[in-house]
Amino acid sequence: MPLFTRSRQLPDTTEAGADTGGGGVTGEEAAEETGRAEASGPPGWFGWRRRHPRTARGVTVGTTVLAGALVLFALLVPNRLERLTPGAFLRIPAEGVLLAGLLLALPPRPRRVTAVVSGVLLGLLTVLKFVDMGFYQVLARPFDLVLDWILLGYATDFLRESFGRTGQVLAVAGVIVLFAALLVLMTLAMARLTDLMVRHRPVAARTTLVLGTAWITCVTLGVQVTAGVPVATKGNAEFVGNRVEQVRAGLRDARVFEKQAAVDAFATTPPDRLLTGLRGKDVLFTFIESYGRVAIDDPAMAKQTDAVLREGTRSLKAAGFGSRSGWLKSPVTGAGSWLAHSTFLSGLWIKNQQRYRSLTTSDRMTLTNYFRKTGAWRTVGIVPGVRRAWPEGKYFGLDHIYDSEHLGYHGPYFSWTPVPDQFSLEAFERLEHGRKDREPIMAEIILASSHNPWSPIARMVDWEDLGDGSVFHRIKKEGTDPKEVWKDPERVRTEYRRAIEYSLRSLTEWVERYGDEDTVLVFLGDHQPVPTVTAGDTGKDVPVTIVAHDDKVLDRVSGWGWTEGLKPAGDAPRWGMDEFRDRFMTAYGPRA
Repeated sequence: MPLFTRSRQLPDTTEAGADTGGGGVTGEEAAEETGRAEASGPPGWFGWRRRHPRTARGVTVGTTVLAGALVLFALLVPNRLERLTPGAFLRIPAEGVLLAGLLLALPPRPRRVTAVVSGVLLGLLTVLKFVDMGFYQVLARPFDLVLDWILLGYATDFLRESFGRTGQVLAVAGVIVLFAALLVLMTLAMARLTDLMVRHRPVAARTTLVLGTAWITCVTLGVQVTAGVPVATKGNAEFVGNRVEQVRAGLRDARVFEKQAAVDAFATTPPDRLLTGLRGKDVLFTFIESYGRVAIDDPAMAKQTDAVLREGTRSLKAAGFGSRSGWLKSPVTGAGSWLAHSTFLSGLWIKNQQRYRSLTTSDRMTLTNYFRKTGAWRTVGIVPGVRRAWPEGKYFGLDHIYDSEHLGYHGPYFSWTPVPDQFSLEAFERLEHGRKDREPIMAEIILASSHNPWSPIARMVDWEDLGDGSVFHRIKKEGTDPKEVWKDPERVRTEYRRAIEYSLRSLTEWVERYGDEDTVLVFLGDHQPVPTVTAGDTGKDVPVTIVAHDDKVLDRVSGWGWTEGLKPAGDAPRWGMDEFRDRFMTAYGPRA
């Protein structure tokens, strides 16, 4: 193989280690330089470089600039989209200055290893920042390195159900390619920049010293690019430090939760002393997907939502039903409905998947378990969002579970939503509530039509026309396209509001049509919608309402201070969702 050397003259290395103005090249470094020259490309490339030296130099300079830009991007890119501004990239990263100094100080072989390892770590750091961006957009929090891996599987399922198998495959393939490309390109970029610094050691050393001095000066003087964005940053060190603490907290959390779960005020209460104030009643706990405070308080939605709630309050009152409403704070926002459901039912703060798994493999009694324990109710679940085996269902104490395959629905999916809410409620009437000579029912009902992406949305039809759900094929065709809707945040917010209105109307009309003097309905939101809808509001409040025909049922909660009607007042009581179970069981337990 012919020997190809760079066009410049290599330094004299007769005196290995001699200091030539602070930037001498050792004999080992000279050998490293020659080796790079020999192995840097095929002979054809060097022939082309000799024939087109100016173009070749332009390619070399351009590649080096791109490498520098990529590394600088990795060091400065934030992990939240709203912080992704030009000012974020006009800063001095402490980690970059320290890394440059380290690479210049190391001998050749350790330097090469450090450059490669640094490139891989920077690539992984950038991937984690991108994942954080997605989590903040959906869950308003960063990715948890201990507890959130299972959510990635749920995300791919959501893509398939919302955009089809092709959309899922393309999205997953794109993520994998991006991940691999970032690792490879970041590693190559670090190697190239390291080579550049070594070949221009005096300039690199002076530049590093100047940047380090500038960083210290900016920290001392508090210099900022814009308000809240300092010129001198150590963001990556803080980012990694926060993740280390997050991992430690996740590992500690299991022990904390175990102690909390062991405390249950009703564990030793005899069955005949449980829920005595509801004996003979049909008690329905109904969750409305993504029904958050934003639907009531946001000025862009308040007028329309208020009209639906007022109309529902009037029509229910005309049918003999009273109602009281308040607020609950959900453990999650944007997604994670099952965590909210289990928090509400268990009386424990289920804020992550680790707690959920611990709960559903424990003997902790839920609200539904206690209804079952009395022997006075048949307990059923209407869970149209379940489309696979759900072993946790047994834990919640349900005698029978109706998933999406067992509601008799033969209509279309509405993006993620397998069964429209109106049909789910009609199926509950047909399968359980409307049966003759039955025992009282306690039902957990999940209404999923207001699930992200809120496009297309079902609409109300005459209850007599529901049939097997085929009527919804035409309604879906008339609906919106989620890919088009999600190009405009305001359209997303509008479609979200319309979905909430549909869910509320489905529920209130069902009560008017099928409710009787023994009906007790508790309905609530599971969590706030994604930040695209909440417009940056990080609150986790959701409305909760009790509806009953029997005044004695509402009298039991008169001391709660809840607002009369389906709409809670802005200053209505606000409890943690984990507080509801014990308050409810106390209110409807034996009177002293």
